[in-house]
Amino acid sequence: MSERTSRHIDTACGTARGLVSFVSAGPGAADLITVRGLQRLQQAQVVLFDALTDPALRAWAPQAHWIDVGKRGFCDSTRQTQINALLVHWATQGGPVVRLKGGDAGIFGRLEEEIEALQAAGLAYEVVPGVTAALAAAAAAGRPLTRRGRGRSVSLTTAVATDAHGQPQLRDSRSADTEVFYMAGRQLAALGRRLLQAGWARDTAVLVVSRAGCADQLVSEHQLAGLAQAALLHSGRPTVVTVGVGAQALGPGCPVSGPMAAAQPAPLELTP
Repeated sequence: MSERTSRHIDTACGTARGLVSFVSAGPGAADLITVRGLQRLQQAQVVLFDALTDPALRAWAPQAHWIDVGKRGFCDSTRQTQINALLVHWATQGGPVVRLKGGDAGIFGRLEEEIEALQAAGLAYEVVPGVTAALAAAAAAGRPLTRRGRGRSVSLTTAVATDAHGQPQLRDSRSADTEVFYMAGRQLAALGRRLLQAGWARDTAVLVVSRAGCADQLVSEHQLAGLAQAALLHSGRPTVVTVGVGAQALGPGCPVSGPMAAAQPAPLELTP
């Protein structure tokens, strides 16, 4: 076993000075975090948190120094290099440190860059998994992402990538029975056009969910040809788009549109 692997495993299994825990807060509401995630918050001396994590989680770590390192789409955000430097700084002070990320830390959370910064500094870390937004979006509409016999593959991707020159570039290939696109709020019309070009049928089922997992989550369903119509409804909100088999309704029932919170039980109130 390599020294690097040994350092990660040995320290992550116990309590270590300087240990950085990448805690996945889950999507939206505070009660979607895992029990292990809450335990790490209760032990933390410092918490570096993302913009989309629920402020209610602060109640579980009143002893900690909370530092906002959020990234916000198309707005001023904390530079990644600054986040890396803060992680190293606070971990070397003794810790324990929690890096609190929305959704699952390993899904479009730039986790690899932060891990590499800790590895370069010889610091220990662990990753606490969580619920990613794709799963919360599917749950909001009561639709499984996979279906027996016909929905056997799911891809997760961002709605926008950049080319070699740093310019926005939408992907134009079909990769799975169900495709889920993150960070899609401002790209709905362009995403719809590109998916049609990639071979998806005009009447392909599309599920659009903004602020998935929150009390004010908004769910709407469309056909691919009309995806642009969702832009106004979900404007200015973090949005996930599910296309294909996993977006299809399971059978007759109440139509999916507008806020879903009124039809759901109230979220569990977290009390430390």
